Amino acid sequence: MSMSLSLPHVSTSFLSPPTFQYRNGHAKIFAFWQHRGRERLRPASMVKGPHGFFRVSSCSSFRGAAEFESGAEEEEEESNSDEEEVEVETEENWNFESCLLPDRWDVLGLGQAMVDFSGVVDDEFLNKLGVEKGTRKVVNHEERGRVLRAMDGCSYKAAAGGSLSNSLVALARLGGRPIGGPALNVAMAGSVGSDPLGGFYRSKLRRANVHFLSAPIKDGTTGTVIVLTTPDAHRTMLSYQGTPSTVNYDPSLASIVSKTNILVVEGYLFELPDTIKTITKACEEARRCGALVAVTASDVSCIERHYDDFWEIIGNHADIVFANSDEARALCHFASEESPISATRYLSHFVPLISVTDGPRGSYIGVKGEAVYIPPSPCVPVDTCGAGDAYASGMLYGILRGVSDLKGMGTLASRVAATVVGQQGTRLRVQDAIELAESFAFHYDSSTIRSDVGSDHISSL
Repeated sequence: MSMSLSLPHVSTSFLSPPTFQYRNGHAKIFAFWQHRGRERLRPASMVKGPHGFFRVSSCSSFRGAAEFESGAEEEEEESNSDEEEVEVETEENWNFESCLLPDRWDVLGLGQAMVDFSGVVDDEFLNKLGVEKGTRKVVNHEERGRVLRAMDGCSYKAAAGGSLSNSLVALARLGGRPIGGPALNVAMAGSVGSDPLGGFYRSKLRRANVHFLSAPIKDGTTGTVIVLTTPDAHRTMLSYQGTPSTVNYDPSLASIVSKTNILVVEGYLFELPDTIKTITKACEEARRCGALVAVTASDVSCIERHYDDFWEIIGNHADIVFANSDEARALCHFASEESPISATRYLSHFVPLISVTDGPRGSYIGVKGEAVYIPPSPCVPVDTCGAGDAYASGMLYGILRGVSDLKGMGTLASRVAATVVGQQGTRLRVQDAIELAESFAFHYDSSTIRSDVGSDHISSL
């Protein structure tokens, strides 16, 4: 079955996003601190404090960003920089007007901004904490401190994590060069505190050409996810949502939403108190301005807890939904025996475009009651974490590059996912993204690629 997508026109002749270079070096720690005006990034010694938190030992008034650990995955991001010092804004003096921003955004992600602390532990460690292996649990500030204190002496690293940020970084890297169209402008909005972790999160995304556009919340704390991996590859996640753990719909967010082509709402955002109001207003504004609205299902337990809220947004506002097979069944209230193709077909009656991944068995794209099967791209699995995030980035990239053939779009997304599965870590590497983008541009000729993305909703097949 051959199906195609037709999206109306919107101009994509935007300004190229600014680039921010950081100093080279594996396992180096960078910090910046408060003075008046603009600051220069300098190395600072940082050690873990008595309560398991990182602190700066060579600076008395630490404010802003810190690179807690630069692992092998980060080396590639930094490899193009030979600058010793970089000017950045302090958190206190932070504002959008201090840097060049594009007139419009190709994609704006609205989601949870979480710093990941990832470490390898054994079963005994989890038993001592009283944590069930392989689960995801929301913890409070005291519980987070208790876990980090218990990790004293363990090897772990910090990263600007989260499902949505994985997709946005992959998309920015795929669209970082004018291959098959102009370079893509990608941004994220959410909630970060004015603490060092908030600056760390923003700086990490900025290095990947993803702009975090929400101002830091004064005296707020940034959310974290502690990811504990046991030798049998089971991941246990402890999520601390931060304070205040909400995203408000203010004039600044409204202005950003009105200048985007695709708004992506992360499903985990439904977990935050009263955020459904913000999501609803953002989706209404996006639709009013002719943008597409995409929703990520994110997690089965999240769907079960906020089922009505999910359907409030999906049923009334969503043009695209990204889910895996379990999440798709949860949205349909289907039993586990139901096939993913059935869930895809069912959901496609309510949303114009449905993307359902099914692990090594492939994926499905649903439109108007039909499901197009996408075979899996061949790869040797190394780490399946982040596969769905990568797949979503490939779908978004195909839409932004005007790929109208659904089979081709799914194949493109499958190749991006397979590339991430075949490596350690959840982020699509820069060089892999360049090679994939060049390959896509080579294979899709003018009959399947249009130069512009749609300004209205998916309108015809």
